[in-house]
Amino acid sequence: MTAMTELSRRQRGFTLVEAIVVIVITGIVASFVAVFIRLPVQSHVDTAARIALADTADTALGRINRELRLALPNSVVVANGNTALQFVLTKAGGRYVDVNNLPPAGVLPLRFDGASTQFDIVGPAPTGRAAIVPDDLLVINNTGAAPANVYALNRNNVVSITAIAGNRVTLAGGLPLAAAAPPPYRFRIAAGTVTYLCNNNRLVRHFTRTIPKSGVADINALGPEALLADRATCAFRNLPLPTQAGTSLVTASLQLTSTGGETVSLVRQTQVENLP
Repeated sequence: MTAMTELSRRQRGFTLVEAIVVIVITGIVASFVAVFIRLPVQSHVDTAARIALADTADTALGRINRELRLALPNSVVVANGNTALQFVLTKAGGRYVDVNNLPPAGVLPLRFDGASTQFDIVGPAPTGRAAIVPDDLLVINNTGAAPANVYALNRNNVVSITAIAGNRVTLAGGLPLAAAAPPPYRFRIAAGTVTYLCNNNRLVRHFTRTIPKSGVADINALGPEALLADRATCAFRNLPLPTQAGTSLVTASLQLTSTGGETVSLVRQTQVENLP
């Protein structure tokens, strides 16, 4: 009888009061643990958000910096209350022979007579990613002052390339005498126009194979956009360097904010050469 009573007690389990006590104690312990765990977990989440924001901002500013180093001299424009940065992106350059230099037989000089449409590059033509292809733009002596200004309505220093064979370039039209450049007779090959624009808390990049004469004011002429950063605020500056003639300093400031309220601000400066 005693053995049966002992067995019955063992099978009885917990009472309701015992279960409630266990639940209350577990809740108290869990609340203490949560107090100590919440801050490290929240700190980890905030740090991860800041790292993601910093990486996005650094990637965007790094791209702007790399492309600015390829900007056509005197083509960097800041507009729209310092929220737009536009410049002509070059891919190659070279030298030509002026007709007044009495080139040897077999070398075709670049003539500024409004009619000649072919000339020979001095040395081998660019290759690889810098290779010249049809629809690239030949730019001569871009001083930034009309008509030697790629953005001017009456520009005379830009012409489209229709073909290239070896080092001989064929143009869509002739260049006038007023477009002639002084020594060392350089030319630039432009791939198109890049515009970075901060609008509606978004940093976007526009690209077009043309050079819009209307400039950044006409967003329809800027080409398709690519989103670089969301929830973004940015500002651009382009200031000539008084101690270095023919150069300017472009400053790009970018601030990004996460959905949780984390904010990261980065600034990148690029020195731009403006000697045609």
